[in-house]
Amino acid sequence: MTGYTDTQLHVWLRGLLAIAWADGDFTAAERTTIIDLTQTELAPGIDVNSLEPISTAELVASFGNDPQTAENFLRTAMMVAVADGMYSPLEATLLREFHQALNVDAQVLTALESTLLSANTAELDLANTSTSDVLLPVRAWLDGLEIQDPKLARLLCKFIPSQCPFERDITLFGHKIVHIPPLCKLNPLYDQTVGLRFRALSYLADECGEDVSAYCV
Repeated sequence: MTGYTDTQLHVWLRGLLAIAWADGDFTAAERTTIIDLTQTELAPGIDVNSLEPISTAELVASFGNDPQTAENFLRTAMMVAVADGMYSPLEATLLREFHQALNVDAQVLTALESTLLSANTAELDLANTSTSDVLLPVRAWLDGLEIQDPKLARLLCKFIPSQCPFERDITLFGHKIVHIPPLCKLNPLYDQTVGLRFRALSYLADECGEDVSAYCV
């Protein structure tokens, strides 16, 4: 498959929104960003004012006949689910529903759940050999995501930050009450996410001949 239709990309985006909304932690600013990406990068002709999470039936209608596209969508959905270093039961349940509906082996989800489900990865030793070994199949599966469409590549370049978000301290009346580490330290799949962004940039520059400097700031 050489490219996705606007309808498929719209469904793709709504699928990612469903994951982002699954645990209820989705801000108005994030929603505005998603809508802007849709209007400028994906499907300008589609009304985005009524964006809502996707149903499994709609996923099957768009991706069910193309296993490669289905897996690529599910890979990005997993990255969204663990982007903040948390993997909630609601996110896990929804990802399993997506895998089952699209008839994609959910074995990688078992490895992810055994390591991250209901846990804050900041409390885990992600350099620990046993933890790293458990996630090896997940990392290998995510690395298999193929970039074959310029619209999707542009979306990934905008969706994935070019740099690890800065760590910061939250203070109250001059006293530090909590320290928030960089998200790259919370996300055990950060390397795969960064690698995906690099492949998307390379595709746009090498295959499409586009100027990607705007994505590198």
